[in-house]
Amino acid sequence: MRISRKNIKFRYQGFKIDAMGNSWVCFAPKEEVGFTGEPSKRFPNSSRKARTSSSPSKNKGKLDEDAFIQQQAIAAALLFRHHQQNGSLSLSRSTSLVFPSSPGPKKLSKSSSSRQRSRFDSLIQPHQLVIDKDPNVDALETNHFVLVHGGGFGAWCWYKIMTLLEEGGYRVDAVDLTGAGIHSFDTNSIASLAQYVKPLTDFLEKLGDGEKVILAGHDFGGACISYAMELFPSKISKAIFIAAAMLSSGQSTLDMFSQQAASNDLMRQAQIFLYANGKDQAPTAIDLDKTLVKDLLFNQSPAKDITLALVSMRPIPLAPVMEKLSLSDEDYGSVQRFYIVTQEDCAIPVSLQESMIEINPPEQVFWLKGSDHAPFFSRPQSLHKILVEIAQIPSKQV
Repeated sequence: MRISRKNIKFRYQGFKIDAMGNSWVCFAPKEEVGFTGEPSKRFPNSSRKARTSSSPSKNKGKLDEDAFIQQQAIAAALLFRHHQQNGSLSLSRSTSLVFPSSPGPKKLSKSSSSRQRSRFDSLIQPHQLVIDKDPNVDALETNHFVLVHGGGFGAWCWYKIMTLLEEGGYRVDAVDLTGAGIHSFDTNSIASLAQYVKPLTDFLEKLGDGEKVILAGHDFGGACISYAMELFPSKISKAIFIAAAMLSSGQSTLDMFSQQAASNDLMRQAQIFLYANGKDQAPTAIDLDKTLVKDLLFNQSPAKDITLALVSMRPIPLAPVMEKLSLSDEDYGSVQRFYIVTQEDCAIPVSLQESMIEINPPEQVFWLKGSDHAPFFSRPQSLHKILVEIAQIPSKQV
């Protein structure tokens, strides 16, 4: 008996056998029996006697018909099972079987597909674009990055960089400073730089003996990592300033920004001073006008990242910005410093970045072409490449 797979669907005593969809599912018994796609309910392979029985008992005819259907169902099941075990029946990826399983299926790798490649498919699928592990990462003095966000940002802003570094085999931590990101403290109540940087200094203090990290700070995070370098020079292998405040001793971040405030109309327009203690008191924090931050901070960044920033950024505490740093050559000066210039930056223009570099020269300067003030959004691949390059620079014995 030959049973075609096309358009056959049987329902009988708890079984549904669908040869077109290659699936088996348990159902309750149904009265309907037929061939999908055919207007007639006649059974092409049944005998004439079964179709035109003149028996006075309708129940007997029904039993004969049911028995015949059961035989066809069993035959179809055996045929399907035979094809499956002999590998001559291809299954789509969505096929599910509620049936005693055949010998264990061969597992597919992530990049494998059960269908043949089409000429319209791209040669490399997006999920295959992964960073190979750096073969030298385990031989470095340290492969541990600690990322410090800038004013108004949080650890969330590093998500692309963290992913790229981790895929390359590096260890990565990103901290939320006090009142930033998901840290619940009120930014208006932050009274000092030490209080603001405490999550970072707590992290460094807990590092094991002989353990070192690479600190990377963005924007106001530059002043924060400078403060940490003065306290924990032996725990910091390298310090990387990314479009960041790289200050001299006795200088505050506000001093640095005031150098270009007069010429940066967009920065002045975007700043909103907050007065938690009343308008007759000194401002406590600075917020940014959400309608202007795209032009100020994210002029080269993807729309999705701008949206993320708009719903995630928080006010910047003013007291830490106004605090002058005390930095020594013995501690702060003993840590290798590197600077990454963002060349399309509207918040900290290239001229101001160059001025900080000239006054307080780092060991090496890197130029990030086409990056706005948020290179972790606008140029993540390029920023990642520079970070890895810096990690591989041999440390100087001081």
